[in-house]
Amino acid sequence: WRQLPLVLYQIQNKYRDERRPRFGMLRAREFVMKDAYSFHRDQQDLEECYRSLHGAYARIFRRCGLECRPVLADSGAIGGSQTHEFMALAEAGEAEIASCTACAWAADVEEAAPALRQPPELTDLEPVATPGAETVAEVATLLGVSADAVAKILFFVVGGGNEARLVAALIPGDRELNLLKLAAAVGGGPLRPALPEEVPVPLGSAGPVGLEGVPLDTDREVAQGGSWVVGANRGGFHLRGATPGRDFAPGQVVALTTVRRGDRCPECGGELAFGRGIEVGQIFGLGTKYSASLGATFLDEDGQERPMIMGCYGIGVTRTMAAIVEQHHDEDGIIWPVAVAPYRCVLVPVVSGAGAGPALTRAEELAGRLEAAGISTALDDRDERPGVKFKDADLLGYPVRITLGRALEQGQVEVRRRDTREVQLVALADVVGAVQSLLAGLP
Repeated sequence: WRQLPLVLYQIQNKYRDERRPRFGMLRAREFVMKDAYSFHRDQQDLEECYRSLHGAYARIFRRCGLECRPVLADSGAIGGSQTHEFMALAEAGEAEIASCTACAWAADVEEAAPALRQPPELTDLEPVATPGAETVAEVATLLGVSADAVAKILFFVVGGGNEARLVAALIPGDRELNLLKLAAAVGGGPLRPALPEEVPVPLGSAGPVGLEGVPLDTDREVAQGGSWVVGANRGGFHLRGATPGRDFAPGQVVALTTVRRGDRCPECGGELAFGRGIEVGQIFGLGTKYSASLGATFLDEDGQERPMIMGCYGIGVTRTMAAIVEQHHDEDGIIWPVAVAPYRCVLVPVVSGAGAGPALTRAEELAGRLEAAGISTALDDRDERPGVKFKDADLLGYPVRITLGRALEQGQVEVRRRDTREVQLVALADVVGAVQSLLAGLP
């Protein structure tokens, strides 16, 4: 909670003037991470641990009051065969996620692969003149077909210096190439678009049929079959009816495109919804990437030396706090869920004049009773106006506010919920029980 003053400062500035542009996600001054690693004898053991941690993380974030989705993600530089990010849904999130409205499937947009569409109808291969048509839109218009019946080929240079090599990616004409997926498919390394002079065929009429000397990566939607309109590798001409496996070898078949609105779920075919999220945790099945290179081995029951199979699991503690604030706030400040509130209750004595001393004494006594009952309690004993204290209590987001004011003369205090702003008068003798009952019903 050392970061709380910064969070409060940002919240206060965020709502002080609504005409100011929204800043992005709240960020703490430091990054605190909860890390865990696991070591296994085989893949089955890793998968059991992975599922267990997946469930544990989901429960942790749920108890923190977060609406969170585990999504398929890119393992990035850490590597491994499988990974899930835990995304707290928030408009200020840095990542866009796609999720199915009919099943539990969800993925980072950069990682998600769209469901396969019906391929174009099979036809014979024939060359067609396309003078002046070089873009997908121009070719589709000239030939009277839709853009999703055209397959476009893109050339890239991987690596640099003497190790630089030319590669090609073949994808549907109406989709965008995902560079992260292509980089992973070609083995990583620097990736840049090829210059015209580096490509052995004219770019505006390039295609996979007859292409030689260039490794080809074909998106799975093109590779599934059907006949496509492609470049003929000579200026002013395209081929109608190019079929993978019959007219050209698809090479490596991988998912190369980015999911978009209108696509269907790859698991069940349901409708996809899109939103933004804040990454608060991630789990990885690392396999032997690190143990093999470091020589971290064990002897199995047959005395054979084998590399340990590893898993890696992390929660961003400070990012989780920021995500909670993003999901739980209103125009006046934070609304902490009870499980993570720094204090569950705040006592605010507001009696002035001769009654100020006795009111503070009552507040101190009540604070002791609440603490003895296990209710963490803050006491605002500052010499400030009531309005200032009330504003600050809302800003800091205590789940319950107890005000010792005029009703104190009748032996009563005001108990107020932060989330609904509901107020009830409670006798001093009954405050602990009333607050316990109130907290039990709060999220």
